[in-house]
Amino acid sequence: MARRKKIYEGKAKTLYEGPEPGTIVQYFKDDATAFNAEKKDVIEGKGVLNNILSEYFMLGLANVGVPTHFLKRLNMREQLVRSCEIIPLEVIVRNYAAGSMSKRLGIEEGTQLPRPIVEYCYKEDKLGDPLVTEEHIAAFGWASQQDMDDILSLALRVNDFLSGVMYGVGIKLVDFKIEIGRVFEGDFQRLVVADEISPDSCRLWDLETGEKLDKDVFRRDLGSLTDAYTEVANRLGLLPKNQPPMGKPTLIN
Repeated sequence: MARRKKIYEGKAKTLYEGPEPGTIVQYFKDDATAFNAEKKDVIEGKGVLNNILSEYFMLGLANVGVPTHFLKRLNMREQLVRSCEIIPLEVIVRNYAAGSMSKRLGIEEGTQLPRPIVEYCYKEDKLGDPLVTEEHIAAFGWASQQDMDDILSLALRVNDFLSGVMYGVGIKLVDFKIEIGRVFEGDFQRLVVADEISPDSCRLWDLETGEKLDKDVFRRDLGSLTDAYTEVANRLGLLPKNQPPMGKPTLIN
């Protein structure tokens, strides 16, 4: 069997050519990084949990009419997704002040914002993914005004969906980031939610205790990352009850 061609390897995922034209296989790694990869570790089972969780959120978005690149989960670590042109932006939606916003604006972490605030960062690791405005985006041609209108609409719809799902299982959606891709269909294009949605890309706090159930556990050395992600998956009913933290599975090709 010919070895699959690797297209790209990032900090948390590796992309391979898919079995059919216009498809990509997305492999979830166990690597954990923070502070623009200054802090690194390998957390056994993280990739498996993120694969399961991202599948759940992508399918849920599709069910409420939000287009995504997700096609199907292939196994414990891999998904089949549509190939798309990624717009070089991280789209961040904030419901509560936390992380860089708290530092930047001097707002106490956990303060509820008057409304969801959408921010954009230019996707460039070498620059630390700097915050940019719509003026930058238009000037440098990263997205058109129509694209930005559509991106804002998509981001807020994702926020509505995720906030409701999380609230239903006793979790506060503090903030999250998504990536948006262009899918071309003949002479037309449409925008879809791409990459992943998982505790790697969201801030999730227990509604009652404020316990962190996201990558801040790793960033701030607050305990076991797999325990936190397993708790989220358990609350969503994605794992058998009393499921122990996931270790590294044995994959059979």
